[in-house]
Parts: sequence; structure tokens; C-alpha cells
Amino acid sequence: MTFAAIVLFGYLLGSCPWGYWLVRIFRHEDVRRHGSGGIGASNVWRAHGRRLGIPVVALDTLKGFVPALVGVLLVSHLCGILAGGAAMLGHARPIYLRFERGGKMVATCGGVLFAVAPWVALTVGGFWLLVFALSRYTSVASVLAAVALPLAAAGLGYPLAVIVFSAVTGLAIVFLHRSNLRRLRAGTESRFGLRRAAVH
Repeated sequence: MTFAAIVLFGYLLGSCPWGYWLVRIFRHEDVRRHGSGGIGASNVWRAHGRRLGIPVVALDTLKGFVPALVGVLLVSHLCGILAGGAAMLGHARPIYLRFERGGKMVATCGGVLFAVAPWVALTVGGFWLLVFALSRYTSVASVLAAVALPLAAAGLGYPLAVIVFSAVTGLAIVFLHRSNLRRLRAGTESRFGLRRAAVH
């Protein structure tokens, strides 16, 4: 596979809207009509519980991990980074949903980082879990973890390409959470309950 083909593969795989598809298949609903209106794992979990939330987390992570790993193994580290970035773009603006709003890229970003910078993924992933455990806000955990990405990449000695990717990705994640930040300022953001009953 060529460099360009792997990057294109990343976008097409990243565009797979698993949150939308699984809710359609198993609940016969459009998940975008619930909560934040997103198709990511957090909104699926809030609306339909962990039985659909957990598979969406796994699939959204894998669609970032797979193209990034393929790029690293078959071409170069840079190809893996760009293929992973393309997967994240696909998740945010999926071609299969006519480029309408997708998810906020957090799980997909985690998958990419496990392929191209595993120590960054583990460090920032642990930080995300800590912030989430203390606050019960997925948005707060995601935004703070996004800010920590380039700091962790630089602190752990990764090359410039990884640091730049982490910085750009972090900014994109913060931007996609702007509505959550507005709700946090207004005091209307909902805390996340792991055992919250599904909404029907």
C-alpha cells in the first residue's frame, strides 16, 4: 500500500460511525437525537447504557489504532501519524453521514497514540481516568487530557512530528468541546454516571 492509500484508508475507516450504526441496529433510533447530539461513545453510553457504550469505545479506538499501526509498519512513522490524523478527521466529519457532525475524536485519538506514541497514550490515558474519577465529567477529563498531550509528548522525548501532532490534536479536541465548556461555565453540564439507566 502506498503512503496516500494508507492515509485514505485511515479516513474511510475513521468515518465508520459506529455509535450511530450500533444504536440504529440494536435500538432502531438515531443517537444524534439524544444528549449532545454526537455519535461518540460518551453520548451513546449516556443514552443507551454501557452495553452499547463499551463496544463503541472499543471500535472508535480501533479505527484510530489500525490505520496508524498499518502506516507505521508498512511505510513510516510519519505515515502512521497522518493516517491516524485522517481517521480522526473521518470520525469528526464522517463521509458515511454526508460529512455531518460526528464525534469528538477522544477515543480515536487514543487509538492513534497507542500506535505511534504508546507512552503518551498510557500517560495521558491515566491522567484522563484520574480527572474523570475525581470530577465525573467526561468533558473536563477530555479537555485537560488534550491540553496535556503535547506536554507529555515533549516530556517523554518523542520526536517533533509526534509533538506537533499532539498539539494540533489537542487543540482540535478542545475546539470540538466548546459547547461542553459553555455548559460548564453555565453550570448545566451533566456528570457522567457509569451505571446510568439507558434512555428509551
